[in-house]
Amino acid sequence: MRKPRSGVVRFPAAAAIAALGTALMLAGCDGTPKMDVKASCEFLNNDSFKPDGNQQQQSKQLAEHYHQLSEKLAPEIADPIKEMAAIMDKAASSSLGAATQEQQQQLTVQFNKIGEFCK
Repeated sequence: MRKPRSGVVRFPAAAAIAALGTALMLAGCDGTPKMDVKASCEFLNNDSFKPDGNQQQQSKQLAEHYHQLSEKLAPEIADPIKEMAAIMDKAASSSLGAATQEQQQQLTVQFNKIGEFCK
């Protein structure tokens, strides 16, 4: 006679891996680990990025740098940096290639938001 099963479901290895992958996708894991707030602040404090070239090139480089940072940092800090990237994208696409006084004020607002977390 056959012994009754204990009720434990055993997944084949491939099924377990697929289930894990599905769970990660549903959880919103995009494969890019994010730093926590403390690590994000430390990273920013040590960031030594310096754009070069003319004003338009510098604005483009800053926008790209901000886009890259926002992918790595804690959401509390990444959100203001995304705003900064958008501002610099607009500045870079302008005829002057530089942030206007209003855009500089917008950047200051975003810097201050980051400062609330990185004291």
